[in-house]
Amino acid sequence: MRIRRYAPADHATVLALHREGLAQVGLRPGDGIYYDEDLADVEGVYLRAGGEFLVGEVGGEISAIGGLRRVSDRVAEMVRLRVRPDQQGRGYGAAVVTVLEERAVELGYQALQADTTVKQPVAMELYRSSGWHELDRRVTGPTVTVYFGKRLAR
Repeated sequence: MRIRRYAPADHATVLALHREGLAQVGLRPGDGIYYDEDLADVEGVYLRAGGEFLVGEVGGEISAIGGLRRVSDRVAEMVRLRVRPDQQGRGYGAAVVTVLEERAVELGYQALQADTTVKQPVAMELYRSSGWHELDRRVTGPTVTVYFGKRLAR
């Protein structure tokens, strides 16, 4: 997989992959969890705001995505980690997490945070296997949101 920075031409594919990933675990607009307003302005929300947004390509097609959103001078949030359902289980998500963590260090962040839901056990395991620690769980709409954190090595 080739990982590169998001480009405006990727927008429709990124949005479709995001929506497909959420639908795969039963999350839908209006459920109290689902949102995608940030994807309407990836450049403004991520790239020009101290973050990053990456796409992973396999055979010239986007197969994985992930972003870093600035929370503070020292903390960024890892978001929008998605892998095409027919290409899951091949290590693409782990590869995107690794590159985003490296990029977070380059950007000067000292820690990362992320959240997922209990409906996404593969995401929970990916964070755990990448050295993240569960910080909290809260009921959100019809599910439980799980919060993770990781200190970054400098």
